[in-house]
Amino acid sequence: MITNPLGRRRELLLTAPELRRRFSTWRGERPFWAGLFTFAAGWPILYWPYAHLDLGGVPLALSTTSGAGSLVIGILLLVLGIALWYRPHLRVFAGIATLLLALISFPVANFGGLFLGAASSLIGGSLACAWMPPTADEPSSDRTAPAVLKGEGRRGT
Repeated sequence: MITNPLGRRRELLLTAPELRRRFSTWRGERPFWAGLFTFAAGWPILYWPYAHLDLGGVPLALSTTSGAGSLVIGILLLVLGIALWYRPHLRVFAGIATLLLALISFPVANFGGLFLGAASSLIGGSLACAWMPPTADEPSSDRTAPAVLKGEGRRGT
């Protein structure tokens, strides 16, 4: 016999705002978008040299001698993207390494993953180099701050 029809789903619905707030705080303390663009840049660079497409019955293979170079560049971009998320103090090194890998991927990895990986890694590397950690004197983006701090506490004065 089922005593709780919603089961675990109700508990998850109650904790979803807390998880969203924690993720927003975590994202604000690191170069999240730089890591996301860098991580996403690794996939097309890894994919195209090993893909075998069929366009209207005509086989198209982009596999060249750049397979090993694409593998190394793609994996390095994936690792740099994760490093930007979990080691934000390495942002300048990871940003410069990402920019260099983007430039190297043009001749080595099929025009940088048909320009998708190269463009994404150029954006990610630029964002990583430009990102600055938040300072202590900046106001918090926390939505659960007391109403007095938001100016809603004293309406009569």
